[in-house]
Amino acid sequence: MTAHTNGHPRRPARLVLEDGMVFDGLSVGAVGEAIGEMVFHTGMTGYQEILTDPSYLGQSVVMTYPLIGNTGTNPEDEESRGTWLSAFVVREMCHQPSNHRSTESLPDYLDRHGVVGIEGIDTRALTLRIREGGAVKGIVASGDEMDTDTLVDMAHAHPDLTGRDLATEVTAPEAYHWDKPLLPGFAPAHFETRESSADGPLVVAVDYGTKRNILRALVSSGFRVRVVPATATADEILALGPAGVFLSNGPGDPAAVEGAAETVGSLLGRAPVFGICLGHQILGRALGADTWKMKFGHHGANQPVKDLDTGAVAITSQNHSFAVDPDALQDGARVTHVNLNDKTVEGIATEGAFSVQYHPEAAPGPNDAMDLFTRFAERIAAATT
Repeated sequence: MTAHTNGHPRRPARLVLEDGMVFDGLSVGAVGEAIGEMVFHTGMTGYQEILTDPSYLGQSVVMTYPLIGNTGTNPEDEESRGTWLSAFVVREMCHQPSNHRSTESLPDYLDRHGVVGIEGIDTRALTLRIREGGAVKGIVASGDEMDTDTLVDMAHAHPDLTGRDLATEVTAPEAYHWDKPLLPGFAPAHFETRESSADGPLVVAVDYGTKRNILRALVSSGFRVRVVPATATADEILALGPAGVFLSNGPGDPAAVEGAAETVGSLLGRAPVFGICLGHQILGRALGADTWKMKFGHHGANQPVKDLDTGAVAITSQNHSFAVDPDALQDGARVTHVNLNDKTVEGIATEGAFSVQYHPEAAPGPNDAMDLFTRFAERIAAATT
């Protein structure tokens, strides 16, 4: 297959699954080979936030929407200090974006960040394979190695996500202060934006792979925010004198994050705790629950979640491959939210702590549930009065 962009020839590329399924297309982004667990994302846009979400470490993302990249990229939409996913897979890539915020095309962005990508394949067929057969490892190759049998062997030999502590690979190397609020116009009308101040309540955010919009939402909720590495101990966190502790999202197997559940268990009852995604799973484990690997996980911007206390349904942004098994929850913990598609646990709560599996900060996706940050602020206010 040969194609040209702006008069320049483009390289062929191949996506090979560990079960031998092959997709031929064209290289986009960096040249080389990249292996990861294949997941599909159902968002129509938000690709730059996806690329820079640390929760995708170890995974390759298939975008189900057929045209990606038409709004380009810009520095404001980056959710972390770099890109993390293994490979990026699309049906059709826009090479000439048109948007007033764009500073760089998506193909150039991928190339600059060393992300291997492929376009021109049947992403619907690939998505159906993942949905029906479950998680599968795959390799995208656009370099010199294009032999199918060799690529199958490489994909098959790659380690699974289960049992891998990836949070410590993406966490901040040292603690830092965060003071940037939500971008103008991002918060929904029902979200009460506050001004963070030097004397506001201190929230210590444990960074298992946090997204920047979570930190922005905490600042816009009136908090001072201190981010600490995933390896921080309970004593180190409590020594900072937090009014509350936040547990962030992140990649990999929650059971493999060394010491995390024990640390969180030691924090319970000492300060209000709020967890999102991996932080939710770690809180669940701290409360006695087990976690399990899902067939293909939830990765998208349109997952319906029901609040069991109010009956309200929110459309949520999600990115996770593991879920909490609630059967062994202890210390009065209960399930507060469920996914309406598959009934998996989407939220838990106990006295002094609560968490959700989805992403109320959005970026990308709907911000229906951003009032959970307000709930955290209310819990902290009640605990300090």
